[in-house]
Amino acid sequence: MVEEFSRLQQGIHYRFSQVKHLATALTHSSWANEQAEPVEDNERMEFLGDAVLELCVTSELFKRFTAAHEGQLTKIRSKLVKEKSLASIAQEIGLNEFLRLGRGEEAQGGRTRSSLLADAMEAVIGAVFLDGGYEEAKKLILRLFEGKWPNSPKIENSKDFKSKLQEVTQAAFKERPTYALTDTRGPEHEKIFVVTLTLPDGEVFTSEGTSLKKAEQTAAQTALEHMGEFTDHSENE
Repeated sequence: MVEEFSRLQQGIHYRFSQVKHLATALTHSSWANEQAEPVEDNERMEFLGDAVLELCVTSELFKRFTAAHEGQLTKIRSKLVKEKSLASIAQEIGLNEFLRLGRGEEAQGGRTRSSLLADAMEAVIGAVFLDGGYEEAKKLILRLFEGKWPNSPKIENSKDFKSKLQEVTQAAFKERPTYALTDTRGPEHEKIFVVTLTLPDGEVFTSEGTSLKKAEQTAAQTALEHMGEFTDHSENE
């Protein structure tokens, strides 16, 4: 196992003391389900890595842009850690080559699927955190995002409906909306995620998507439209 992942460890400039953490981070549920003996997939590791990534990026932006307000920092963070960005980083370091995928997922082109790559990237960050602690995970994240930090807190508008909704609810209710994964359906390679969004005033919106993040974005867009706050993002906010 050590030899199997040595090239990836060189690529991320981190040597695991317990390579089993990296192996878990690279194990998709489709592969785990095909094994004769129980094997842990990377979903829990992804959950951990997502939190570590958000903390590290938030801290770095807080230091870099001392005059930026919360809304600006939220938008920058969302752009940096969005699915497309993480998938791109995963491909840059060749992470897709080391993924453990089931036969069906492999046949469906899982190694190039953005949602799968982004999840695996977060899982690897979680693995480094488990293996070496926060400081090592932070070093990894800063290396991965080198050259990707914006020079200014003013960034181009994007379809980040979650950030926009957070700004609106903070201004209106002094609270944030909440998101909950309420259902999943379909085969592993075509899974649909169902998300329920609850506004601080109790209004509820349900949406679905091919990834959890896409479902949340769609739910946020629906809520913005309902509140009369939706724009097509072709104009400056």
